[in-house]
Amino acid sequence: MTDSASLLKARLRRLAVPFAEVGTRELPMTQILRLSLFQVTVGMIYVMFTGTLNRVMIHELGIAASLLGAVIALPILFAPLRLLIGHRSDHRRSALGWRRVPYLWIGTLLMFGGLAVMPFGLLVQSEYGADAPFLASLGAALAFFLSGLGVHVTQTTGLALTNDLAPEGKLPQVVGVMYVMLLVGMVISTGVFYVLLADFSHERLVQVLQGAALVIWALNVFALWRQEPRDPERSRVDRPRPPLSESWQSFMQRGPVVRLLVVTGIGAAGFGMQDIIIEPYGAAVLGLEVAGTTLLTGLWAIGMLIGFWFAKMALERGLNAYGAATIGALVGVLAFSLVIVSAPLDSPTIFRVGQVGIGVGGALFYVGTLAATMSMATREQSGIAIGAWGAVQATVLGAALAIGAGISDLVPALAEAGRLPELFLHPAAGYSVVYSAEIVLLLAMVVAAWPLARFTREGESNVSPSTATSNESGY
Repeated sequence: MTDSASLLKARLRRLAVPFAEVGTRELPMTQILRLSLFQVTVGMIYVMFTGTLNRVMIHELGIAASLLGAVIALPILFAPLRLLIGHRSDHRRSALGWRRVPYLWIGTLLMFGGLAVMPFGLLVQSEYGADAPFLASLGAALAFFLSGLGVHVTQTTGLALTNDLAPEGKLPQVVGVMYVMLLVGMVISTGVFYVLLADFSHERLVQVLQGAALVIWALNVFALWRQEPRDPERSRVDRPRPPLSESWQSFMQRGPVVRLLVVTGIGAAGFGMQDIIIEPYGAAVLGLEVAGTTLLTGLWAIGMLIGFWFAKMALERGLNAYGAATIGALVGVLAFSLVIVSAPLDSPTIFRVGQVGIGVGGALFYVGTLAATMSMATREQSGIAIGAWGAVQATVLGAALAIGAGISDLVPALAEAGRLPELFLHPAAGYSVVYSAEIVLLLAMVVAAWPLARFTREGESNVSPSTATSNESGY
């Protein structure tokens, strides 16, 4: 009876705390959580860029939405640099024996510097934007560029360091922890920024943004402290550094890298086109109040946590990473279908269930594709692998956001001009076209990922032992 009770207790603990057993003697859970703080800071920046500063810039400061979109898009234009950043961190020359830490430090300083000058750039833009729009926008553009570039550098090298430190067979679970902490950072910072900026003033804006800069600096210093073992031989200053093209060709020989990146791009577009129109859809089509649309972010976060939990459990039980990503895409198809039918049924409940499903599917997709990319690389190639994955998903996501917003505006405009049937005059028409396009993209991703799943089942003998071991471990 005692043994049965102990077994039941252990199973309940695993269900309640799904990542409790990720830690090992080589990489304890405390070290994993400390390392994951860099994802918390990235989550803070994401919230500011996509939520908090949107409201502040448009409503409180009166900055045009088009200008807001332009400055926020600036960091996305440099997302392809993640590939170069990852490559350079793989082959960093340092007498101190570090490869990743210098880039984590550089990324931290870029985020700190961007946030430190951002409030002044925004205030200048608000005050003088009408008289000298170009000159007044330079400060805000520089601030967003520095912060966004810092995110690219920090997240790319941070995940590469995660791959370096993760024990064999534990990589998918460690990746799951990283993305849970990203979500934690987004949720906590959303609440904190909401409270601190509720009584808005220019002075409060300066205090909040510069305080966030200081918090980000402190968390990242604590995160990287004594994480990367020093290895002067691996990073000696006279060690030859292969060109990017040579490193890329070497990585390409590890397996079907191009197809994996295509799958990542298609899936990122499929999950990302609706990011900035989901709340307007709830308000315009289903009549949700401001509090109701704000709740959508929380529902999405709950769905992401459920998805991370399921990804961890499924990968531990032998499901390969491509299978997890494919299941995520199919869950996304179902979720977007629910969002579409919620309009004719006038059902906010179905809409909210669909929002949770989007979170579940997105978590499975991102964990699956990232774990697959990391497992395809050797320890010496983790930087370029993470850089390639990050460059593809960030660039495609930025383009998908713009295309999705454009389609939602274009469809009703064409209908009003008589170029589309009257059916498209319905308030839900433009949004439904976007959701339908996402369903098509996710189904296309499933088709493209099918040969990859077969590769992991049949191709172990054609890859190196480390990759075969990774595949047999479930990713």
